[in-house]
Amino acid sequence: MGIIAGIGVLLPFPFYYVLWTRPQLWANFCGKWREPCKLMARVSIFLKLLQFLSILHVSSFSWPPPLYFWPLMAFGQFLNFRVYQLLGESGVYYGVRFGKNIPWVTEFPFGYIRDPQYVGSILSIFACLSWVPLQYILLLTLGYVFMMQVESKEDPTTRAKPQS
Repeated sequence: MGIIAGIGVLLPFPFYYVLWTRPQLWANFCGKWREPCKLMARVSIFLKLLQFLSILHVSSFSWPPPLYFWPLMAFGQFLNFRVYQLLGESGVYYGVRFGKNIPWVTEFPFGYIRDPQYVGSILSIFACLSWVPLQYILLLTLGYVFMMQVESKEDPTTRAKPQS
């Protein structure tokens, strides 16, 4: 079951990669009837659910959690919440790649932490280190670092827009 759990853990990242690097494919798939960011959000939530179930399957829980759990989880989720609060659904779900005008944000955590949403996700998963086997934490971290690298190639002054 380890290979299936590993696939489940990595499942969202190829989806994100394709949508980041080939946004027109997704825009064409969505057509005129579905808004690309909204559909991406729904698919992402489904993939995150599969990812969570994969992690849950290989985890072993004990209570109370270690002392490092609370600050890592709290700060990680704060970063995720703050990114959603500042960017909204279209900003989080690659609206800039689908031709939406997403204002450049400099409020905390932007400008202070590079890729705060991914950093928040990595902190949250590391908070679960006592429950989740290390290889799955490393797989998740590798996925997030990979997407950070892919998305770092974006020049904010020349944002890509899908071709009409």
